[in-house]
Amino acid sequence: MFYELSLDCLVPQEDFYRKVNQHLELHFLYKATAPYYGREGQQSIDPVVFFKILLVGYLHNINSDRALLRYCADSLSIRLFLGYDLDEELPWHSTISRTRQLFGEEVFLSLFQKVLSLCVQKGMVQGKRQCVDSAYIKSNASMDSLLEKEVVEDVKAYMNELEENSEFKVTTERKKLVEQHHNWKKEAYQGMPGHRKTVQIDEDGEEIRPKFLSNHTHYSPTDPDAKISTKPGKPRQLNYAGQLSVDDAEHVITGACASTAGSKDSAIFSEIMDQTIANLKQNDIAIQEVIADAGYSSGESLQYCEEKGIDAWIAHCLF
Repeated sequence: MFYELSLDCLVPQEDFYRKVNQHLELHFLYKATAPYYGREGQQSIDPVVFFKILLVGYLHNINSDRALLRYCADSLSIRLFLGYDLDEELPWHSTISRTRQLFGEEVFLSLFQKVLSLCVQKGMVQGKRQCVDSAYIKSNASMDSLLEKEVVEDVKAYMNELEENSEFKVTTERKKLVEQHHNWKKEAYQGMPGHRKTVQIDEDGEEIRPKFLSNHTHYSPTDPDAKISTKPGKPRQLNYAGQLSVDDAEHVITGACASTAGSKDSAIFSEIMDQTIANLKQNDIAIQEVIADAGYSSGESLQYCEEKGIDAWIAHCLF
């Protein structure tokens, strides 16, 4: 009727997450996240547990908090990694989402820099040569959520506000002329490519989306920072531009940042390089060379490398 069951005995000694626990010390997070926790009310999620859960999601490429918690709850080794026994319930997926929004960027960056310093101590980072590239990161927003920017209406409202606060009042005749001009601009704007005047349906009953939706004419109310963008052979969607710099010795990531997808790689080159230089400088490492594809080819990128004393190996664009 009675038996003894230990989670520690069920997980093999050579398990991957056992090794991670041995080498990754995360207790510094308690101090880094202290400003975000109060002393009253219900107990919040342990910051070490939170970041361990995110690490599991990254390692297994799980981008849904619901799916991530289901995966963690179903794995003995991950339960041991998180410090939860067989009969303990893991945090709710909504808690993970709220906590991610609560912590500032500096907390995530400090964790990244700590892990990078551990890699440096293990001799996995040389720092001599960094490889930089970018990729679109799909936002959590649908193209169907796009709304038309009311540019003309905003201009009219602004003009009326100026009129109310002006010492010189506009006459009735002047107002008629302004309204006629406004109506003419609105009609011209509605005739522009990408303006959704009517909804067209194909033979399958699906809505036909206009081909030329533009960031200048439309935006997503659910994620205003996301931009319409595409890669050759890929569908148009709302994206961010994610950049990574990788040390060529053991392929350790030395820098990571996100930018708007509407910018060219060459225009945001300095963002990833500034962070990479700062991250490696904390470990007394100076970058000597950088490698990038033709998307980073520009006079500004080359000038940046020259000012920083970095040899640039960037492919030239052919026009």
